[in-house]
Amino acid sequence: MPYRQYDHPSIALARSLTGPLTVFFGLFIAAAINQRPFTSNLLILGILAFLLSGELFDRFPLFCTRSEHKTCSQKNQRVHLLTAWGLTLTLLGLLGMVTQTIALFPPPLVITWGLLVLIFLLAGHAYLNYQIETLRCTQYIRKAIIVGANPLGYQLATRIHQQRNLLIQVEAFFDDRRDARSEPALLDVITGNFCDVIHYVNQFSIDLVFIALPVMDNPRIVNLVNSLRNSTASIYFVPDIFIFDLVQPHLDSMNGIPVIGILESPVLGINAVHKRVFDVVMALIMLIFVSPVLVVVSIGVKLSSPGPVFFKQRRYGIDGKEIFVYKFRSMRGTENDGCVIQAKRNDARVTPFGAFMRRTSIDELPQLINVIKGEMSIVGPRPHAIAHNEHYRKLIEGYMWRHKVKPGITGLAQINGFRGETDTLEKMQGRVDHDIAYLKNWSLWLDMKIVLKTIKLVLYDRNAY
Repeated sequence: MPYRQYDHPSIALARSLTGPLTVFFGLFIAAAINQRPFTSNLLILGILAFLLSGELFDRFPLFCTRSEHKTCSQKNQRVHLLTAWGLTLTLLGLLGMVTQTIALFPPPLVITWGLLVLIFLLAGHAYLNYQIETLRCTQYIRKAIIVGANPLGYQLATRIHQQRNLLIQVEAFFDDRRDARSEPALLDVITGNFCDVIHYVNQFSIDLVFIALPVMDNPRIVNLVNSLRNSTASIYFVPDIFIFDLVQPHLDSMNGIPVIGILESPVLGINAVHKRVFDVVMALIMLIFVSPVLVVVSIGVKLSSPGPVFFKQRRYGIDGKEIFVYKFRSMRGTENDGCVIQAKRNDARVTPFGAFMRRTSIDELPQLINVIKGEMSIVGPRPHAIAHNEHYRKLIEGYMWRHKVKPGITGLAQINGFRGETDTLEKMQGRVDHDIAYLKNWSLWLDMKIVLKTIKLVLYDRNAY
């Protein structure tokens, strides 16, 4: 029972097929425009593009009109659309270079294909969003009831109302209880008790029944489901997982047994492939551009004070495994044991040249090597010294959750003011809160935005020394 995005069937079909079909037939039209036969090579490319775009497009919120969530605005939907198509072309290009088949596809054909698909996707996206709004005024709206007038049932109803592409209208709430355990906002709208559910479902042709009851109410849930077997309504059980602080929640299956993920890394499966490709491409591009800087800085470090050019420090990587993180040495002395003292403003250990490096973050550039090796990412929670980890994990709840992804050269915390020394528990708490927020909201687009904001940040930041 794998996880799937819950949508109206029509929207689910559009979400799954519109993008991939546009990509495939766009290649066919591009070949016709360039007066080239649709050969077996183009057919294979079209099939690969269909499969790859289907996987990528499904990862972005493209059809969620008028949702209150900020990532579902019309502008961001278009950005997601362009990002998904850009990633598809990039990955196909990398595959062509690796397999040495890229020469089989002339640049004019590929350019025409890219532009055509871009135009068709934007036009199709606008049309589909219009159709979604039109469907809300027709018989396609599905009627639902919620069994359980509790905070969970109220939250479910609120989210259904916010997510307009579900095309669901909550008609009524049912519950046997009307006490302190009930949601105050629902006390006046409870239609009936559990025994009234089946009569209401049959009388008003209800399409969906959501059971939002605690698991401890097992006998009542079983009786309710059994009573609904003779109706045509679809039945859903809503587990109360919101009592936990959720990080990448998802539904999965262990050989047929459903399990609910409460805390998981956001970069598993195809997401891990996408992030790894992004890391390697970005690291290689950056290494090429900054290679002259690396040479100059290496000479500067060597001349600034006796000692090695690079400094290696043990840090925790993904899943808490130890790695050695590389930096340009910015101090006259280094610690790498159980007592690591963070650099402070006007720290006597920092050389003048080291202060310049730390202020501009040049000392972090050798970590691109860690990225190439697969130990770090371009974007992720900053790795802390092991001594700091062991200290703060006892003081901050959820501290070690930040190790569910690879540590990064930059991160969400760093672009939000938590860069440099964390000399108080409150500062470290703020950094950890942003790291966990990154886990909850990860996407390639978020990584790109963090990289762009980091470039702006390193030009001048008073928190770095």
